Formats: sequence, structure tokens, C-alpha cells
Amino acid sequence: MAGNNDPLALDNQVCFALYAANRAVTGLYRPLLDALGLTYPQYLVMLVLWEVDPPAGGQAPDAERISVSFVGRRLKLDSGTLTPLLKRLEARNLLQRRRHPDDERVVTLALTEEGRALRQRALEVPGKLLCRSGLDLEQAQSLRRSLQALLDQLP
Repeated sequence: MAGNNDPLALDNQVCFALYAANRAVTGLYRPLLDALGLTYPQYLVMLVLWEVDPPAGGQAPDAERISVSFVGRRLKLDSGTLTPLLKRLEARNLLQRRRHPDDERVVTLALTEEGRALRQRALEVPGKLLCRSGLDLEQAQSLRRSLQALLDQLP
């Protein structure tokens, strides 16, 4: 087994720690999201849409903020990855895709009533995940800040 100072030791690799942690956290999400009928990538799309779609009676969201390209930028996904996710969510009647009336190249997204209602059921996911992770709230927030700082520095 390689020593602690070996630059090629698996345990010394940031990439491996991120990869293994990602797989473990995604595994913790699986049963919670199965109950909602969502995969983890679909859940991320819904989180973006829930962020920009106002509660009932609110002001309509800006079309640019709910374009497919906005969601792609927010999730750091290309359209080839995002489009199949959106089609599956649309097939489940959680969202609708529409061509923008002023520019047909722009596809906008709108939550359906079913998509908005799913938000209520999803409210328990973050708390349950935190409990399953073994982290307290402060640890989880600190970890998120560190990961965001890393992400902000990467090209």
C-alpha cells in the first residue's frame, strides 16, 4: 500500500474523495426521491424550476429565467443531457416545454399544477437527507460552502 506522501495514492486524490462522496450522497437520496418518482438529475431540474416559479398568486416568472438554456447553465449541463430529462418530466406532466413566442429557438419551461404540488412533497427531502448523512446543519453548510468555493475556482 502506498504511503501517505505518495502523490498517486488513491486516498490522496481529491477527485476520488469527491467521486466517492457523490456516489454515497446520491445513494442516500435514492429512496427519498423514489418516493417522489424522481431520479436525482430530475430532482435537480425540479429544484431549479421551483426556485424560479412563484407560489400561487405570485408574479409570473421571467421567460429568460425558465428557458432550457438557463436551466442548463444553472445545472452545468449541456442540452444533450438536459433534453431527455425534460422530456421525461414532461411525460410525467410535471412541466411543459414551449417555444418562446418572440424567438422559436428559445424553449421555455413551465411547471404544471402537478409539478408545483410535488414541491410540497419534496420539502421533507433536505431534512431527511441531513439526518441520514450524519452531519449536523453547520457541518453540512460548511461543506457546501467549501465545495462551492472549489467549483467557483474551476474552469
